[in-house]
Order: sequence, then structure tokens, then C-alpha cells
Amino acid sequence: MQCPFCHAIDTKVIDSRAVGNHEQQIRRRRECTACGERFTTYESVELALPRVLKQDGSYVQFNETKIRAGLLRALEKRPVSTDAVDNIIHRIISKLRASGEREVKTQTIGEWVMHELKLLDPVAYVRFASVYRRFEDVDAFDAEIKLLKETTQEDA
Repeated sequence: MQCPFCHAIDTKVIDSRAVGNHEQQIRRRRECTACGERFTTYESVELALPRVLKQDGSYVQFNETKIRAGLLRALEKRPVSTDAVDNIIHRIISKLRASGEREVKTQTIGEWVMHELKLLDPVAYVRFASVYRRFEDVDAFDAEIKLLKETTQEDA
């Protein structure tokens, strides 16, 4: 590992430990043998995720940042922790890996996100659905809210 301070290549690991809820990452505390500075690195397993098939027929790599941005936008000013968002993203990535598919449609990922939001926060769900399903008027909001109330009452 190259030292970010003096750019020497020889560094030694002082401490290593698992990080996060799912322990998918290792935090390593390092010290440069040349300049003596200490720094932290994070190491995680890189597993191939399926390509994402967009509505226009093009393919893109799965981008966790886009999912996070959409979730945070829907959850803005809602009483939901960052850990809850991380857990949603972890479950979606797990579904992607478990699917065994080489490609997944954006619609499928969007439905997974909406399902997770419906369970977590109904207001955020309606916000996300309004953008995802391109609600054109108040009637579309009203119909989605009625559907949400019906499914919530059936689950109770």
C-alpha cells in the first residue's frame, strides 16, 4: 500500500478489524516505514454484480450511489437512520447477487427499492413512487395512497 504522505510503497499493518453491520469490510490501520505517518485503509471484497438494462436498451454497471441518492431524496426530513438506508442497499445488493442473472432491468431494481421503502416509511415510499412512476397529477398520488392504505390494512 502506497503512503499517501510520502508515496513510499513499504507500509506495515498495525491493526485490522471488521467494520460495519455486515462485516463486509476490513479496516486496516497502517504505518509508513519511510516517514512514520499513520493512515487508515478499508478493504472489501469485490464481487461481480449483474449489468443493469435500462429502459432505452443500453447497459450500465450497477451503481450503489444512485440507489443511495434516490433513497436519501425520498427519505429527506424523515425520521430514518443512516443504518436503515445502508440495510436497504445491502438487501438490494444481496438480491442482485442471489438472482444469478447476468443482467437485471432497472424496473426490477426500482420495484425492490419501492418495496423496501413501503416497509420502512410510507411517506418516503409515495415520494419515491411519484418520481419512479412519473405521477402526472394529484389523482395518481391519490390512487397510490389508497392502494398503500389497502395493503397496509391487509397486512395488519
